Amino acid sequence: MVIIKLGVCGSIEDAVVVKEAGYDFLECSVVSLVPEDDQKFDAIFEKYKQSPIPVEACNMLLPGHLHVTGPNVDFRQLEMYIKKALKRVHAIGADTIVFGSGGARSYPNGFSKGDAEVQIIRFLQMVANIAEPLGITIVIEPLNKKESNIITSVPEAVALAEKLNHPSIKVLADLYHMMEEEEPIENIESAGRYLQHIHVADIGRLAPGTGNYPYDVLKEHIVKAGYDKRISIECEWEDFPGDVKLAKIYLERIFT
Repeated sequence: MVIIKLGVCGSIEDAVVVKEAGYDFLECSVVSLVPEDDQKFDAIFEKYKQSPIPVEACNMLLPGHLHVTGPNVDFRQLEMYIKKALKRVHAIGADTIVFGSGGARSYPNGFSKGDAEVQIIRFLQMVANIAEPLGITIVIEPLNKKESNIITSVPEAVALAEKLNHPSIKVLADLYHMMEEEEPIENIESAGRYLQHIHVADIGRLAPGTGNYPYDVLKEHIVKAGYDKRISIECEWEDFPGDVKLAKIYLERIFT
């Protein structure tokens, strides 16, 4: 039987509720660890140290204004940010970072998609070299076309990971983005050894179990892929304390 850890994407302030609902981990944002006023970090870090549930993954690698593509990319500034951010991710005990960051990676009108891909590869190579000695894996997240104009399917993310050919670069599959793009769920299976993380939601990007997303099909392809790592809920909550408990019951029924 495939055993998968279940977690929730949220803020460190959600830790108690997520723990009480029975989840295995919390997934917070990288940007929360890099406040504009750096003097605030010590207080933020203390909250992470006091968390009753482990923070094993992080999303939102980059703030939207810190662009990875386009004519005005500042790679020196990016590298400075990444060195600080990944050191802090390591300090809180997380080992996986999601590279979604649609605002940061989308290229502007009139800019070449090919040139944008070259910039993303350069960026991810830099990030991977910083991540590897820290034991951190970067997972490339395909986003739907409303949120990004580049890397919008699992095969695209896999192709990028193959070009990078770095042990610290893997791929995430997000059920919500796949459904938005009408992407075949079997692409999860074909991602093979690159698949390192999964995000889930339901129709309308609400909590799992509230809509009609085909979780039975998702499970089928996860099992075929031999995937046994983590699944994080990334959704909008209508009643967080109540819905997060119901979502846990639903996902446990599906995946255990």
